Amino acid sequence: MSDKIIINSLGFREYDARWIYEKDINKEGVKNLGKGLGTQIVQHTKKNNPRVVVGHDYRSYSEEIKAALKDGLKSTGCNIEDIGLSLSPMVYFAQYNLDSDAVAMVTASHNENGWTGVKMGIQKGLTHAPKEMSELKEITLKNKFIKGQGTEKKIKNFQTIYKKNLIEKNKINKKIKAVIACGNGTAGIFAPDILRGIGCEIIELDCNLDWTFPKYNPNPEDLKMLSEISKVVKENNADIGFGFDGDGDRVGVIDDKGNEIFSDKIGLLIARNLSKSYKNSKFIVDVKSTGLYQNDKLLKENGCQTIYWKTGHSHIKRKVNSEKALAGFEKSGHFFFNEPLGYGYDDGINSAIQICHLLDNQNEKMSNLINELPKTYQSPTMAPYCKDGEKYDVVEDVVEKIKKIKEDKIKIDNQYIKEILTVNGVRFILEDGSWGLIRASSNKPSLVIVTESPVSNARKIKIFEFIDELLSKTGKIGEYDQKI
Repeated sequence: MSDKIIINSLGFREYDARWIYEKDINKEGVKNLGKGLGTQIVQHTKKNNPRVVVGHDYRSYSEEIKAALKDGLKSTGCNIEDIGLSLSPMVYFAQYNLDSDAVAMVTASHNENGWTGVKMGIQKGLTHAPKEMSELKEITLKNKFIKGQGTEKKIKNFQTIYKKNLIEKNKINKKIKAVIACGNGTAGIFAPDILRGIGCEIIELDCNLDWTFPKYNPNPEDLKMLSEISKVVKENNADIGFGFDGDGDRVGVIDDKGNEIFSDKIGLLIARNLSKSYKNSKFIVDVKSTGLYQNDKLLKENGCQTIYWKTGHSHIKRKVNSEKALAGFEKSGHFFFNEPLGYGYDDGINSAIQICHLLDNQNEKMSNLINELPKTYQSPTMAPYCKDGEKYDVVEDVVEKIKKIKEDKIKIDNQYIKEILTVNGVRFILEDGSWGLIRASSNKPSLVIVTESPVSNARKIKIFEFIDELLSKTGKIGEYDQKI
């Protein structure tokens, strides 16, 4: 039985690969994934023995999965440079620091225990997008593997090199008191050291590593995690609270009053701050993000342009790269800083550092900075269950229905639809700037729903009710993870 290969084709997602371990992929399946990835790397780099940096997160089974992945990679001729227990951004950084040909990080990020996955990339600073993923799927599932002989070496103390790189160039003058929450995920052995290193006073919350995630998943969009950070910020009279996800590429933010600030608004504050020094810059934001970027006076005064793009770290990373944008921001907490601020990839700790610079430069409380932005009423990201095999069809159907509503001039809460954006699912914008979004999740069997209104909380809820009714009529929607 041990040589039976299990690898569910649905695990190849838009921009990374995720499975429930042993149910949807087993060790032999992971080995084949390594063979597929190795073949792809050899073909793209045109090298017989490309160098591949490999790391893993702190789940109980991540090391055995990494071992199987490495076996597959080596069988195609890849030379492995294993940097050990890592954050995803540490692996991305290693590709620059070690000048390697590709990367593979074993992680399921913030997904529940039982999940595993791989984030991978060949071109520096970028990770696989749909084109690369479908090519990898084709090679792996059809066993189109090449044969070679690879080697393996361990890179010792790379954690220290990564930490030093972020600390040395980011010292701050102001003593910022920060709550650092890691949900017992891998970021716990990185974030406190780095933020203490740049000059912050640190209060640690769930920074000890525990792969059972005893309190909640390390996910900065999880309301449980955010309310815990809020409590600790208020108890300690802290300036800010940071929540990091399982593999450290995302951050969530709580202000000095204990209020959660959605990451798209943090992005806007950072963009405004950067626009003064970097005039005429471009910023990329995902379709889940606030509409405030479009009409921001300061960004306009400084000649800056904002482009709304597909949700997903790989999509935004590539768009930041192709547009030569200064930065990109995702509502889920992925921030991307391009030269000269970073290498273009998402690093939750570097994002927290940029927020510390913002507080340092402005010499204002975070709650005051947020209050300077126009008020909007935003929903959290809500995910109703929808089968992987059905979710894209459901969204396509909903897109057509919304186009028809616009055409037929049917009002939603007394407002006409003014504009429809279909770059990723559908984002419909009403006359007053309120909007709703429906898209398929890229890494789970669910849809993604977000609504926002600059007018009232009631309108935000009405838009959600409109979406919810539209979806329930499809008969293909299950339970929501959270609801407003």
